[in-house]
Amino acid sequence: MYLSIQVTQLWEELKSNHLTKYGTVTAVTAISLVLLRRWIAGGVCRCRVRLDGKTVIITGANTGIGKETACDLAMRGARVVMACRDLSKADKAAAEIRRSTGNGNIVVRHLDLASLFSIRQFVHEYTDTEDRLDILINNAGMMMCPKSLTEDGYETQFAVNHLGHFLLTVLLLDMLKKSSPSRILNVSSIAHKGGKIHSDDLNFNKAPYDSLVSYRQSKLSNLLFTRELAQRIQGSGVTVYSLHPGVIHTELGRYVQTRHPLLSTLLSLPALLLMKTPSQGAQTSIYCAVAEGLESQSGCYFSDCKLKEPAPEGKDDLAALRLWEISAKLVGYHEEN
Repeated sequence: MYLSIQVTQLWEELKSNHLTKYGTVTAVTAISLVLLRRWIAGGVCRCRVRLDGKTVIITGANTGIGKETACDLAMRGARVVMACRDLSKADKAAAEIRRSTGNGNIVVRHLDLASLFSIRQFVHEYTDTEDRLDILINNAGMMMCPKSLTEDGYETQFAVNHLGHFLLTVLLLDMLKKSSPSRILNVSSIAHKGGKIHSDDLNFNKAPYDSLVSYRQSKLSNLLFTRELAQRIQGSGVTVYSLHPGVIHTELGRYVQTRHPLLSTLLSLPALLLMKTPSQGAQTSIYCAVAEGLESQSGCYFSDCKLKEPAPEGKDDLAALRLWEISAKLVGYHEEN
């Protein structure tokens, strides 16, 4: 019904302003494009919750949906800690957020998710200087990059997209519990569909490296980590959610554009019509961070600001447990009983 009203309104506008000049075909095309863009934009978080007195960590907050999320939560009064690898870009983004929101409580801290040492150092400095953590948004990521290993010897996409956030989260759990009710968000992707955890070959030493296969593994890991973590922290006052932000035109696709010419062509101007803007892509992250009444849905997967059924591989509890055990061993995390 609402879509029908939109079509009628758009048609009347175009008929009065442009139809005589450009003709029926142009008007219909314009309506189609507008409606397409509105459909692609997806859900919008309309929650008006304030975050005054709350502290938020957002990884990769200097660009893309991370920056848009930081801006929105800053507008709500939160103290936002931007955990970023590139401090120069982060400082510039922080200044823009302070200026646009009027919130001066924006902090930049160095975090390299490809380095277990950097993660531990970040947590040590954070817990020494901050007294609370209300929302942790594991947003940073890499997409379809060429094969490389981190300083710790792990395949980079798996390390940055999953292992780094796994360690960051478990090391901050105590502070999240002390600040409860609190939330953890893991930004995943629809690319988890068809993914597989190659537990006996995480670095692709046996099988040929495929950047898409690796990316799918890392995004599936985000879902499985969320699922297992929800079980382990049940009743603690901390809840955790995974989400698909949508197909977005951001810097995340820089490796796709340089390494895959055909995909680069598809990412050109015509394809931009089929992608969300960073602001639109941030809506589900914002929703999961602030929407009321989500506590009973801890461990669940969201898309377009609503609950979404993940692919079957994203609901495998045994795989989630195995991934937790493997991840804990790889990062040297020993859970206290």
